[in-house]
Amino acid sequence: MYVRHAEEKDIPRILELLVQVDMVHHNGRPDLFKGPATKYNEEQLKQIIRDEKKPVFVCVGEEELVMGHAFCVHQQAVGDSVLTDIRTLYIDDICVDEDARGKQVGTKLYDAVIAYAKEQGFYNVTLNVWTCNPGAMKFYEAMGAVPQKICMEKIL
Repeated sequence: MYVRHAEEKDIPRILELLVQVDMVHHNGRPDLFKGPATKYNEEQLKQIIRDEKKPVFVCVGEEELVMGHAFCVHQQAVGDSVLTDIRTLYIDDICVDEDARGKQVGTKLYDAVIAYAKEQGFYNVTLNVWTCNPGAMKFYEAMGAVPQKICMEKIL
């Protein structure tokens, strides 16, 4: 099992994983997430995979089966009146296949993202996690992530 940059040949499997991500969110917040759906379509994934500012990593096992993915985005607020010009690597999405959970796939992906961010000179790595996904929250805390900000809501 190892982590590499995603390739177009990985798109069908990434689409399957994106449905799994959506269903976790749909099951937790059906008022917000339609389910089953994907965040991106095949053409959008092709564009993302080609974009150097949006690296996508996959963890593959036997026969190159994609067991998980991590979508990232380069961010920097240059010239902002309040924020400093730090470079942030934002993790837009991490998914580990339901059948591969508990096999260190998420850890390998997260470690690869951190290594990439260090190699590229980023100041930090950020991500959002939904409170309806306590397993993900526990995983990120175990990886050393701490809350940076909290988004709150009041449903009317």
